Amino acid sequence: MTLRRLWPSYRGWRMVAALTITEPVSWGVLYYAFSALIVPMQKELGWSLAALTGGFSLATLVAGLAAIPVGRWVDRHGGRGLMTLGSILGVLMVLAWSRVDSLPLFFAIWAGIGLAQAGTLYEPAFASVSQWFRRFRSRAWLLITITAGFASTIFLPLTGFLSGRVGWRESLVILAVLLGVVTIPLHALVLRRRPEDFGLSPDNEPQVLLPDGHAAPPPPLEGATMREAMHDPGFWWLAVAFWLATIVSIAAGVHFIPFLTERGESAGFAAAAAGAIGAAQVLARVVVTALGGRLSLMTITAGVFLLQAVSVVLMLVGGHPAIVLAVLLLGAGRGALTLIRADMMADRYGRAHFGAISGMLALWLVGARALAPVGIGLLVTAAGGYDPVMWMLAFAGLLSALALIPVRPVARYGS
Repeated sequence: MTLRRLWPSYRGWRMVAALTITEPVSWGVLYYAFSALIVPMQKELGWSLAALTGGFSLATLVAGLAAIPVGRWVDRHGGRGLMTLGSILGVLMVLAWSRVDSLPLFFAIWAGIGLAQAGTLYEPAFASVSQWFRRFRSRAWLLITITAGFASTIFLPLTGFLSGRVGWRESLVILAVLLGVVTIPLHALVLRRRPEDFGLSPDNEPQVLLPDGHAAPPPPLEGATMREAMHDPGFWWLAVAFWLATIVSIAAGVHFIPFLTERGESAGFAAAAAGAIGAAQVLARVVVTALGGRLSLMTITAGVFLLQAVSVVLMLVGGHPAIVLAVLLLGAGRGALTLIRADMMADRYGRAHFGAISGMLALWLVGARALAPVGIGLLVTAAGGYDPVMWMLAFAGLLSALALIPVRPVARYGS
């Protein structure tokens, strides 16, 4: 089989192919590796759990605050330059992390990692791809998130293995090199702005010809403006629902390994179980995309939120069978959450300002992402253990589903 047949001719699919490689590496190094290094970092540095997770929360806060300018930039200029710079910054920050020895420097590094996350993870990737697809948008996002869903499955055990063999500092050097070698060239060489810039149409649809035989100019991008989206009450109810669901997802994921080890599980079992969350994410994304034409997006979303609550209850029940089922449900909820949020924004508000509107929702969710790791760490310390805090998370999952009830349908831009 020739390279031409393997490499898709439509530039949109080339971008998707590149992002299926760069997203799992970016997520694995800039996000998931942290969970596997909490214990060895705490042992060497002597910092509290709240201090360590506070750095992680700061990165999430910075990434969320950058979401709107990132979205506006991608809407106007595409993701090529932004994602390339984000990868370069990520490499530099991970290398700095590997040499950290003071808490102020640790927080400064994680602020930089937050900027790198904003420039490389799902928000700019989805905004870049949304310009190139309409009918096949969900399929394109699915392909990216399928591979990215294995980031935790690959990088949690890999990071734990490297840390056990060479120490957490040298393992970060290895991860930084991997991040640079894989992501920088692909972002720089493959990503492009819009199909219209190349005389193409979204989804590679045939161009409409004028009577004189020339191609008709592309129609204006369809979609609501930022102002229209902000005046939609449904946007704010969705923001509340996703805020609560994000609290549950992030807190349960970041604290999964410490929670299990507190209950007497071995570090190896806890890391393996946490890594399996990624495989469940992948399956859930396939199922959600397949159900998209059969069930309403709102029904799917409510079901996903309830799954998150059930997964936390199962974690509390204890025992290996319950933990395995909790892993499957937690992974399913986390995996589906990524796609349904993007689909909800694109279907409801269109692609003209998708990056900015999606960035606004991401900014709203930054509080949840920043609060969850350090907030749960503080609550666990105050409560003297994880159990009462995990029950609070289960209740938050139920509330997230109930918050969808007031949302009313609007004109769709998804087709």
